[in-house]
Amino acid sequence: MVGEASAQGAPTGPVVPGWEPRPAPEPVTLRGEHVAVVPLTSARYADLFATTCDPDGPDLWTYRPVERPRTLPELWMLLAAVAEADPTFALVPAEGPSAGRAAGIASLARVEPAHGQVEVAGVLLGTGLARTTAATEAIHLLMAYALDDLGYRRFEWKCDSLNEPSRRAAVRLGFTYEGRFRQHLVVKGRNRDTDWFSVTDAEWPRVGAAHRAWLAAENRDADGRQRRSLGSFLADA
Repeated sequence: MVGEASAQGAPTGPVVPGWEPRPAPEPVTLRGEHVAVVPLTSARYADLFATTCDPDGPDLWTYRPVERPRTLPELWMLLAAVAEADPTFALVPAEGPSAGRAAGIASLARVEPAHGQVEVAGVLLGTGLARTTAATEAIHLLMAYALDDLGYRRFEWKCDSLNEPSRRAAVRLGFTYEGRFRQHLVVKGRNRDTDWFSVTDAEWPRVGAAHRAWLAAENRDADGRQRRSLGSFLADA
């Protein structure tokens, strides 16, 4: 996007009408039909240890910067540090095997109120939450909070370029792929290239409407399964 030229004739970006720095995210509670997104507190740590750290369950920690905690005190120290650094939320499904218990976390990180930019980071989906309607709704609620309630201009998703489930999730949710930061990090002694995705405020009305259509009761059959895919709603929006 190019706006008017400067006094010296150099191209400049378009004016953002009425722009002012946006409020910083707060530890709010966001409630949907399938999930509650609540501020992370130590009262949730035992549930999160059970739902995300089971050594016999799926490996959820391969692409995270630390190894899977082996004890509740290890997880406690990790989550306390995460919650201190960024607004961090426990994801509590309303249905399924982990109903009423924290089964995942997500943070709002790299927050830049002056520019209206925020990233959903550290997404961890454990037992009873991974690949569920509740997981999709949780990300939708965080996006709506940042883009609708706070008026941010840009909502980011980043992941290890080798983390194919995370890459697929970003695309499925309507994020636009922006490119790869090569040799971006060293994680657990290994190189990490990072893929960047985003949804802007101009794209959000279309993306958010597709989310809501996919989540709507009329899109579910008698067994609770979605009749149409989220991708089909995004394609029609």
